[in-house]
Amino acid sequence: MNIAGKKKIVLLGMMTKMPVAGVVWQNVHYILGFEKLGYETYYVEDHARTPTSFMTSETDDPTPKAAAYIERTMRRYDLGDRWCFRALHEAKPRCFGMSESQLLDLYKSAHLIINLHGGTIPRAEHYATNRLVFLETDPVELQIELYHDKPEALEFLKPHCAFFTFGENWGSKDCRLPVDKRFKFHPTRQPVVMELWEPFRSNGDGECFTTIGNWQQPFREVHFRGETYHWSKHYEFLKIIDLPKKTKQPFELALSSYSDGDKRMLEQKGWRVRHALDISTDEDPYRDYICQSRGEFTVAKDQNVRLRSGWFSDRSATYLAAGRPVITQDTGFGNIFPTGNGLFEFNSMREIVKAVDRINADYARHSKAASEIARSCFNYDVVLPRLLKEVGM
Repeated sequence: MNIAGKKKIVLLGMMTKMPVAGVVWQNVHYILGFEKLGYETYYVEDHARTPTSFMTSETDDPTPKAAAYIERTMRRYDLGDRWCFRALHEAKPRCFGMSESQLLDLYKSAHLIINLHGGTIPRAEHYATNRLVFLETDPVELQIELYHDKPEALEFLKPHCAFFTFGENWGSKDCRLPVDKRFKFHPTRQPVVMELWEPFRSNGDGECFTTIGNWQQPFREVHFRGETYHWSKHYEFLKIIDLPKKTKQPFELALSSYSDGDKRMLEQKGWRVRHALDISTDEDPYRDYICQSRGEFTVAKDQNVRLRSGWFSDRSATYLAAGRPVITQDTGFGNIFPTGNGLFEFNSMREIVKAVDRINADYARHSKAASEIARSCFNYDVVLPRLLKEVGM
């Protein structure tokens, strides 16, 4: 298991909470990125959540299935036995992959433990060596909780030694998210491993601009200074629902969390709709769908749009890595990334149509620009060394 002379990094993740390919790819890019930088990387699930997605009945035992899912993923990338699923949701927790004693020894010897998404409630063994790092992939909710001095948010953050966020515009003059000086957050973003995407890209003849996500998620609203900020993306899609009538360009949405009525409404407006789980239960169909698209068109959450957090989607980063141009709603990320070639932000219907026309007028140039943005801004050897430098590695 141990590789002599290499420093160890542990990624605390949540593949089994939502076993869809986008979540797997997000974790894999971190794991393989650190590996390529010369670290010995481990994947651990230690979050105490029941993997209900692996249950076929109320009496089903989903734990072995969840563990097998992690094992398959790790072995696919030649990471062997460097994983553990500690089933803390059980009355008598079981460990899969590594034993519990091996896991506890790993925590003691790890040079860095990364709490990805903040999905793991810190336990004493995670932070005993003062090497636990919080890496936030969805900003806003936590920042508002800090603003309101929510005790649970403060207690959650205190055991971490460093803090990172995908909200890269946080602290800028045009960002409305309140800054909390008790915790210094560093900007970061999704890393990608380009070689996992470049060989699979199409020749640019994909017909549709696509995206993958949820239609309605009526939860996680936040209230700040008398206003409500939404999590569900359908609010933003409804603002540009007539887009297919404004251009000849086809658009397809691969969605979850929608009703038959939602599907009929979208199709009547000219959108193509397919079920996201048809392509996202395994990494390969998910990657093929992205690589064979003409590009990505998507919206962002209202929270990130109006508060201008600068958040940028990990999924959009993979579209760019596949050489697929991206048109996405403005969250302030234009302050961080180059836009106008291969990557476009929008605030209006007119800007969407203009971006589509520009891409289609010279697709090869915008495809190349998308790849260049991915390589210069998102490649693992750009993103992860900055993170490691901030924590003194």
